[in-house]
Amino acid sequence: MNLLPEIPHAAAVLPLAMFIFVSSITPGPNNVMLTASGANFGYQRSVPHMLGISVGASVQLLMVGAGLGALFAQMPQLYSIVQWLGAAYLVWLAWKIAHSDRVHSNGARAQPLNFWQAAAFQWVNPKAWLMSLGVVAAYTSPQAYWPSLLVGATVMLVVNYPCISVWTLFGAGIGRWLQSPRALQWFNRGMAGLLLLSLWPLLSKH
Repeated sequence: MNLLPEIPHAAAVLPLAMFIFVSSITPGPNNVMLTASGANFGYQRSVPHMLGISVGASVQLLMVGAGLGALFAQMPQLYSIVQWLGAAYLVWLAWKIAHSDRVHSNGARAQPLNFWQAAAFQWVNPKAWLMSLGVVAAYTSPQAYWPSLLVGATVMLVVNYPCISVWTLFGAGIGRWLQSPRALQWFNRGMAGLLLLSLWPLLSKH
């Protein structure tokens, strides 16, 4: 009799990786912010932001799988509070992006989000919650729950980072053409508008 938990095999991991790939590479708050970060600060300075997203999303998945999702199911009002806090934070970030510049008028150099800020943002990011809940609901195995949950978090970390890197590289490429402060300002305003549009799924439910 095998007492060791069954580890999900490759055939089961592939659909999980595809789900995370599609969820990670499609537009959302993280990718809009990374495009703006790449344009304003370049790829290298945006690496802590990207690492914070990938690690934060993986930790969030583990926490949801460990029971946080069940808590929100029992207390939907708590989940609503988190959603509205996330919406308020997104509005603030949109304002920051809209008024961002490589160098502020007082001479201080603008800064991208750091690792901890990006990781914390996943807890108020509606798309990150949907990804975590989707993985736990559809890609964990009742017969090997914890091993499959750990596999899910690992695949999240491995697949998410290169996907979001695409958006940062895209922004960095655009940034080379945005040497004019006015052009950069209009680009940032466009990114801020897209970030506000990402609130539509939340607002349409209320």
